[in-house]
Amino acid sequence: MALNKQIIRLAVPNIISNLSVPLLSTVDTIIVGHLPGIWFIGAVAVGSMIFNFIYWGFGFLRMGTTGLTAQEYGAGRQQESVMILARALLVALTGGVLLMLLQFPIAHLAFWLVEASSIVEHFASRYFYIRIYAAPATLALYALQGWFLGMQNARYPLYLIVLTNLLNIGFNYLFAIGLGMNSDGVALGTVCAQYIGAAAGMVLLRRSYAGHVRLFESKLLFRIEAMRRFLAVNRDIFLRTLVLVFAFSFFTAKSAEFGDLVLAANTILIQLWMIMAYGIDGFAFAAESLVGKFLGRGDLGQLKRVIRTIFYWGMGLSLPFSLIYFFFDQAILAVFTDKTQVIDVALSFMIWTIIAPPINSVSYLWDGIYIGATATAAMRNTAFIATFLFFLPVYYIGRGLWGNHGLWLALTLFMIVRGLSLQILAGKHIYKRE
Repeated sequence: MALNKQIIRLAVPNIISNLSVPLLSTVDTIIVGHLPGIWFIGAVAVGSMIFNFIYWGFGFLRMGTTGLTAQEYGAGRQQESVMILARALLVALTGGVLLMLLQFPIAHLAFWLVEASSIVEHFASRYFYIRIYAAPATLALYALQGWFLGMQNARYPLYLIVLTNLLNIGFNYLFAIGLGMNSDGVALGTVCAQYIGAAAGMVLLRRSYAGHVRLFESKLLFRIEAMRRFLAVNRDIFLRTLVLVFAFSFFTAKSAEFGDLVLAANTILIQLWMIMAYGIDGFAFAAESLVGKFLGRGDLGQLKRVIRTIFYWGMGLSLPFSLIYFFFDQAILAVFTDKTQVIDVALSFMIWTIIAPPINSVSYLWDGIYIGATATAAMRNTAFIATFLFFLPVYYIGRGLWGNHGLWLALTLFMIVRGLSLQILAGKHIYKRE
């Protein structure tokens, strides 16, 4: 029972905060879905895809920081835990500045790779050149949220994400609808919200962890052994995340090749995937914190119990999502857009969203376990296998035979292979660690 309480204490705030992330993109989709012209949906989808590729690539700042910090927390090493945060913030700010400096070549490459209509590309590029200025704040938030989770504190990430996303929704509505800025307003709203959120994160850090902050020593920042471990873990997560983002970005890019109508429909359906994913990730985040803590303590018995219990909770949550998507499909789609032609197309591919929750949950939960164990090389390898040996071949075979259904089949198989391969490798990379 005590273990269940620990999981719920960590998972529930994470579920709430995680669901606010797709809620934000959902509200963005609803806002642009009610603007004149379906190209605004596609513009925000393509623009967001570019940032997903960028920011998911930097997801190691959240994930790696959680796993490393949780292990130091479990071992009782306070100074090293705060040095992990310092290294993460240094990487975040450096990365954010570099992204702003490289914005033009990044944009040129992105729009060269994505074949969208000229009007979608026009508004997507405007969206990109505004939102890129949120990069330093966005990456700093990743580092702060990851560190709080590693310290077994799920409340502060909840406060930060909910605050940031509520501000984002308010700013987006104000700028896009109230001031008539359309998709440009959605981008500007994100910039404003991210900087306020990052500032709030620093306030929480100084308020509740002043004792840890005082243990910071600049001479330890670049300590060779610690920096090597930090970079190795984050390198593997970066490469793993890069191929995951590639798969979802490839999905969006190929959706655009089917035309603006299919792009709009697929964008809405993938939002439903994300809503489910962020809900299940609440338990994956709890796994990161607890697996790291018990590995830091060397408690293999509790580690096994955590993994079993996490799967009971996570898989149990996935089934209601499938039932809701099955029984309320048309009503849900109508929330996203009032364009009947988009709803009709989305309904014809809804089956892939209905079956996704229990399939995808396996890989999401194992991700959290592997991150907490910092078994990142195995995560990297399985992601490459799923992408290049299954996702891409199935897409190129299936597209000619089944069209957009072939694209959805490829993405679904990608998720199945990731989950199964992580489960198969768990005996070597998770359970045998003592």
